[in-house]
Amino acid sequence: MQATSAKAATSGSPAHRREHQERTRFPPVALPDLAWTPEVARETAHLYEKVKAIIPPIEWPFHAPYVKAINELKKQRNAVILAHNYQTPEIYNCVADVVGDSLQLARVAEQSEADVIVQGGVHFMAETSKILSPDKTVLIPDREAGCSLAASITGEDVRALKRKYPGVPVVAYVNTSAEVKAEVDICCTSSNAVKIVESLGVDTVIMVPDRFLAANVARQTKVKIIAWHGACEVHERFTPEELLAYREAEPGLELIAHPECPPEVVDVCDFSGSTAAMIDYVKTRRPHKVLLVTECSMADNVAAETPGVNFIRPCNLCPHMKRITLPKILDSLVHMRDEVVIDPTLAARARSSVERMIAVK
Repeated sequence: MQATSAKAATSGSPAHRREHQERTRFPPVALPDLAWTPEVARETAHLYEKVKAIIPPIEWPFHAPYVKAINELKKQRNAVILAHNYQTPEIYNCVADVVGDSLQLARVAEQSEADVIVQGGVHFMAETSKILSPDKTVLIPDREAGCSLAASITGEDVRALKRKYPGVPVVAYVNTSAEVKAEVDICCTSSNAVKIVESLGVDTVIMVPDRFLAANVARQTKVKIIAWHGACEVHERFTPEELLAYREAEPGLELIAHPECPPEVVDVCDFSGSTAAMIDYVKTRRPHKVLLVTECSMADNVAAETPGVNFIRPCNLCPHMKRITLPKILDSLVHMRDEVVIDPTLAARARSSVERMIAVK
């Protein structure tokens, strides 16, 4: 009977074989006890200290049992949890091993000795982690955690652009699917986009998918930018009028914008940069009052690290990022689901475009 079962496990579709291998490598575990007890309170007290200014005491008894269970189980699974800057404070501060923007997360995970990567972020980020760590098991706690920007363009769209503009190199923002990364010449981030565009040594490039990032880059270079029409549903909602009203109501307020915002929004701000640059601005300059013109949870996470800075919060939330929760992270680790799988040939092509970017000094 055992021999028959073993034979059956090694036959069938590749998906069934992979599922059997994963079950063998990562045996199922029971769902931990999630009661709020004095023991849980003691063992998570040091973590609550980090977020007590952001998470009310009445909410911590719900979060703490999940925090304790996740931190114990990730050791058992030899897992690393990556949290994007837009994740909620209880994830970012209490269970994450690595925090940062999407490329930072993927590169650090690539260098780790973990067997499992749990992506606290949206689907394209999990794909990027898998591209750079093909031998690791990459899990995303909610497969529906998408991205309006990444969803705005497909591989076929890129192929159509290349037919329309033959010979013009295509630069893809890392906020794109593996399919799109596989079709372009090189990737970029919001912090190195100008450098990447100019590194190609041409007078015209195509930039996908963010039209606002492309417009903000175009103002900083002589290279002609042909832009796609995508946008981030969080950043495109900000307006100059809204921000100027905040500044009028809060004298001395400093405005810091992400370059996914429309150019007219960037124009009324004191500084514009990537999420990492925005965080560095706050930590080094320590403004008395600041408004981060980006996803709302980032202000919560930076506030936890910069006591004394007063954050004014226009709360534009990313509904996709908020699909990732502590219960879903725990479920993902308990059941080892949902795994991100990319065709190896496509992943190799996508990896090339990312590596070309990394190689630019």
